[in-house]
Amino acid sequence: MTELRRSDPAGPSMSSVSLVNLVLGVALALMVGWFLYIGAEVLVPMVLALMIAYVVSAIAGLTGAIPMIGTRLPTGLRYTLAALVIGYGLIQLVTLLAANLVVFAAKAPEYQVKFLEMAQALAGFVGFQGDVTWETLRNDLFGQINLQATLRSGVISSASLLGGLVFVLLNVVFMLLEQGSFDAKLGRLSSDPERIVRLRAVISDINYRVGRYLAVKSLINVVLGLISYAVMVFFGLEFAVLWAIIIALVNYIPYLGSAIGVFVPTVIAVGQFGQPDQVLLLALSLSVVQFMIGNVLEPQIMGNSLDLSPYAILISLTVWTSLWGIAGAIVSIPITAVLVIVLSEFSGTRPIAILLSRSGVVGESRLS
Repeated sequence: MTELRRSDPAGPSMSSVSLVNLVLGVALALMVGWFLYIGAEVLVPMVLALMIAYVVSAIAGLTGAIPMIGTRLPTGLRYTLAALVIGYGLIQLVTLLAANLVVFAAKAPEYQVKFLEMAQALAGFVGFQGDVTWETLRNDLFGQINLQATLRSGVISSASLLGGLVFVLLNVVFMLLEQGSFDAKLGRLSSDPERIVRLRAVISDINYRVGRYLAVKSLINVVLGLISYAVMVFFGLEFAVLWAIIIALVNYIPYLGSAIGVFVPTVIAVGQFGQPDQVLLLALSLSVVQFMIGNVLEPQIMGNSLDLSPYAILISLTVWTSLWGIAGAIVSIPITAVLVIVLSEFSGTRPIAILLSRSGVVGESRLS
């Protein structure tokens, strides 16, 4: 009986510790989620700036690999040129997006009339009794959607996006400047040289994998936007530049990006052409482009560099979109990749990294 009484406390103690750890883990996750949600206005520009900095670093590295020329260019000059090219390109992109949205907003009433005419024709075809007006269409099918008001808000958002982009680019500049002293700071984080070496290896792994993904993905998105632009110009779709920019941007979003890139131009084609055969041909052509880029070109170039589970990507997309909206959807894959690399370095969180990975194979722990 004495031995029983001695062994009893050990059982409840272990289970209670596990329960406490679970509760603390859930509480920590809720606190982090709350912090990410309320701090979105500050955190989102910083994360986007970090993504751009990764692309700059990757392009600077690729420039250094150019035969004859790259080896002669100083590292600082390569980073400066890459940052200037990307910064100029982003500013031009946002300016072009805002300008096209302004013109499109001015023509919105024409599209509205065409949509109404097609709705009336469709209602007559299916035997709907009664007159179809834009008000009844809005009230019955779309609630209180106001196309012009939505576009005006989009124009205002695009204009404010230019100001936000300047802030993001300033963050990129300071991040790149900080890169020079970061290694020295890293060396002073611990008195254990081996631990510093392992920490540098982890950061190097993150920089290489995430930077390569973002650089290659950006190049693929540019190619996708250009080919889609050529297709839409061939069909005579108005504002092809605007839709090409949107197609390139939403392609950062996993799973949903391709569907959005086909859906938006198709809806506009319905309002412009009014002919089902033209609309279907345009939708089919854009779908073929998306399929070839997403399922043939992209796997050949990128492979499975991040090794993320498709279901983990879906969960990450849902979580980050709910926290940060479209920006969260765009950064969901890079953030998940960083989490897998970091979680795989500690014995306590390594099982989570294995579950999040596609193959179940993660690198050996270097920090724990």
